[in-house]
Amino acid sequence: MNCKGKQIALLIVAASFLIGPLAMADAVTDWNTKAGEIVSDAKLGPQPASRVLAIVHTAMYEAANAITKRYPASERKLQAAPGASVDAAIAAAARTTLVTLLPSQSAAIDSAYEAAIGKAADAARTRAGTALGEQAAAAVLSLRADDGAAARETYRPYTAPGVYVPTVIPAVPQWSQRKPWLMTSAAQFRPGPPPKLSSDVWARDYNEIKALGSRNSTQRSAAQTDIARFWEAAVPSIYYGPVHSVANVAGREVTQNARLFAAVAQAMDDALIALFDAKYYYNFWRPVTAIRNGDLDGNDATERDPSWTSFIDAPMHPEYPCAHCILVGAVCTVLQAEIGSGPVPTLTTTSPTAKGAARSWKTTEDLMQEVANARIYQGVHYRNSTEVGLSMARQVGALAVAKFPRRAD
Repeated sequence: MNCKGKQIALLIVAASFLIGPLAMADAVTDWNTKAGEIVSDAKLGPQPASRVLAIVHTAMYEAANAITKRYPASERKLQAAPGASVDAAIAAAARTTLVTLLPSQSAAIDSAYEAAIGKAADAARTRAGTALGEQAAAAVLSLRADDGAAARETYRPYTAPGVYVPTVIPAVPQWSQRKPWLMTSAAQFRPGPPPKLSSDVWARDYNEIKALGSRNSTQRSAAQTDIARFWEAAVPSIYYGPVHSVANVAGREVTQNARLFAAVAQAMDDALIALFDAKYYYNFWRPVTAIRNGDLDGNDATERDPSWTSFIDAPMHPEYPCAHCILVGAVCTVLQAEIGSGPVPTLTTTSPTAKGAARSWKTTEDLMQEVANARIYQGVHYRNSTEVGLSMARQVGALAVAKFPRRAD
């Protein structure tokens, strides 16, 4: 099976494992799980899936907040009828956005919607909420209609006439053309270049991943291998488990959670826009390429291994910076702001590449560092790239925190 086929298979399997065992606190968390399943069944890659979830969660938040008025009104100026049902508004916003973006999944979407509103006892309140949810969805869909996701892919492989190169086109080289939610441009947080190949940092990173990240490594421990397998999953849903951990804390209100999920979803989507801008700008080689060509980098401290292979297959896009790191960092930056100085709930998620096993962390920093280490154990990212990815993530996450401020209470 090629990389794309494996990615699709993971997306399908993910729906049965991710978040499912976690408690459903309210309509927002329930729809997050349903939307994740629908996105997986649609066989979207991680980047388009993150976009869809950002649109869905933004619409759900705006619909809920238009009724509860817990936070400042958005520029969409939605009008809620007196007594409109918040749950119906959330369900209608989710249904309308999902059906528009993923029409092939209409039957499953409608089924989930009917199950959600079928519990309502007050028909008038349900109708009012549904109308508002559809209004919110239409407004957000209009806002994102020309966000660049449909830009033509024009990647040109580096080669010379008549010379063979691998024929799989890398993932979303056009993604930096998208309009961000939070950033002023895709390049707003573009980092400096990766380490020079003559540097001590490069030699350090090269030799670390060569030892720990190879398929047959004798230095990677069993615990490190388990971590590598867990974070092999590339679906966005794996990062929503810790969000559920915070959303399920006793005493939270549905608009709080709608706002939290919208902030996380927008931060993740913008993080990927920033990430792929940097990836294709620098076009830095993966460890499997570098280590097999270690005699060509001009650094005497990097010895070549002509048959070196990474523990997992390298993703089909340039190495620098780390994608998993920027995603987990963006999520954790938003979560840490949400938690504030209060106690941190146990953060938990599950992974389809670990047969549905769960892992938990006591702090957001622990979670971020585990993901960063995992990419080294997997043999796909250098230490410096994980650090840069986390640094970018904190900047993107801070924008989401500023856009979606908490109430003083």
